[in-house]
Amino acid sequence: MRPRPDPTGPGQESVWGFPRPAIAEPSPAHIVIEHAGTIVADSRATIRTLETSHPPSYYIPPADIAEGVLRQADGSSFCEWKGHAVYWDVVIGDNVLPRVGWSYPDPTRAFAKLRDHVAFYAAPFDRCSVDGETVTPQPGGFYGGWITSGYSGPFKGVPGSRFW
Repeated sequence: MRPRPDPTGPGQESVWGFPRPAIAEPSPAHIVIEHAGTIVADSRATIRTLETSHPPSYYIPPADIAEGVLRQADGSSFCEWKGHAVYWDVVIGDNVLPRVGWSYPDPTRAFAKLRDHVAFYAAPFDRCSVDGETVTPQPGGFYGGWITSGYSGPFKGVPGSRFW
């Protein structure tokens, strides 16, 4: 059952206007990830993925991720649109955030621009921001979208949204 979209305010995009299947497009947003006093990533050259009912996920080019903070993690997953994903730990000194990032080393043709870019879950970090605004993680723990005031929901991941 499809929920009723929330009202869209000035300057907002409704996630219910995003396409299905998902797409990837360049984003002009300034993305910053901070943790334990370290800037993990700082980019103005990300790719955002858009999918009906989901806030965007931002994929960051390797050159904009702090050197030495990524360590490949165990496991993988499969996305019907993007292909096989691998996971990344973020390591800052003795602090390890397990499986907080993911990437597609050999994405499908439609998502080729994601190759070697890394997306991150927002929740484990001290602060993730889009154009200076601190994000709210997409609900549910499984999805990696970043919610800001620029998007209206409701957002997939809340209880009862499994079949949206």
